[in-house]
Amino acid sequence: KGLLMGMGNPLLDISAEVGQDVLDKYGLKMDDAILAEEKHQPLYAELAEKYNPQYIAGGATQNTIRVAQWMLSKTLPKTTAFMGCVGASDEFGKTLETCAAADGVLTHYMKDEKAPTGTCAVLVKDGERSLCTNLDAANNFNKSHLETDEAKAIYDSAKFYYIAGFFLTVSVESLMVIAEHSLANDKTFCLNLSAPFIIDFFGDAVASAMEYADYLFCNESEAEAYGKKHFPEIATDLNALALEVAKLPKKGTKPRIVVFTQGSKSTIVASEGKVTEYKVDPLPKDQLVDTNGAGDSFVGGFLSQLVQGKDMETCVNAGHFAARFIIQQSGCTLSKPCEY
Repeated sequence: KGLLMGMGNPLLDISAEVGQDVLDKYGLKMDDAILAEEKHQPLYAELAEKYNPQYIAGGATQNTIRVAQWMLSKTLPKTTAFMGCVGASDEFGKTLETCAAADGVLTHYMKDEKAPTGTCAVLVKDGERSLCTNLDAANNFNKSHLETDEAKAIYDSAKFYYIAGFFLTVSVESLMVIAEHSLANDKTFCLNLSAPFIIDFFGDAVASAMEYADYLFCNESEAEAYGKKHFPEIATDLNALALEVAKLPKKGTKPRIVVFTQGSKSTIVASEGKVTEYKVDPLPKDQLVDTNGAGDSFVGGFLSQLVQGKDMETCVNAGHFAARFIIQQSGCTLSKPCEY
């Protein structure tokens, strides 16, 4: 059943290159991720009609698990699993399942009879991306799914768990089942802050989940949002902030390890009063396709080495390798065998 399990929002990305006019029309910002409101609903049809979009398997956590399995394909094939909720009988859900299976990931989806599979509009401009998500079925994941025999077998056999902060808007109870299991069995629980809106509007859920996080991941904009809210005097000093986040209250005996990515700038790792920066080898601008999935794939690369007991430098370098590969693809597309 596998070493690494993810739980999150399975989404089909609808990805298109757009002009600033589309971003302005829908009030969207680059390098941001939001949940769609009423005013965003026409966007999906507009992309389909006017922009010849690509339909790509997405959802932050599922991306991470797919990339981790891609990185592990030679050494540990079929050692990852993913749970989330999709529409019971629509094509998008089938596409996600097929794509994950092709990448060697075991999926155990909850199937929703009432809602369609979730979608994420990915607006690409000058290589950067803006994400606008219609959760639909993904929003209906229920902890009852974790009581199925298949789900229990999956999370019992896993030793590492990864959940993106996006899932905190869906089912904190489900996250707690996995976090408590990880703690009680001395396994490893990893969390991502995912987006500024999660920090700003789901603060209590973040605080609850944070107590279980053996590894906490986020990018620089999420780190600054967290800093502004909790440590305003050092919000922009990311090294100092990473140390403070590492020291926050935590269950269990393991020290928390905090990992901040900064795009092409150094990755920051903090734990037990020590900060280390790991340089990124920047990609020439002309090779950049889009940054959609960059953060997810960094974590996938990182976890692929963590589950093998590798050291921090190896984990971070694998993260950099995976992110560098993905930003040369459209979305989180694993177009060829991993050469890591």
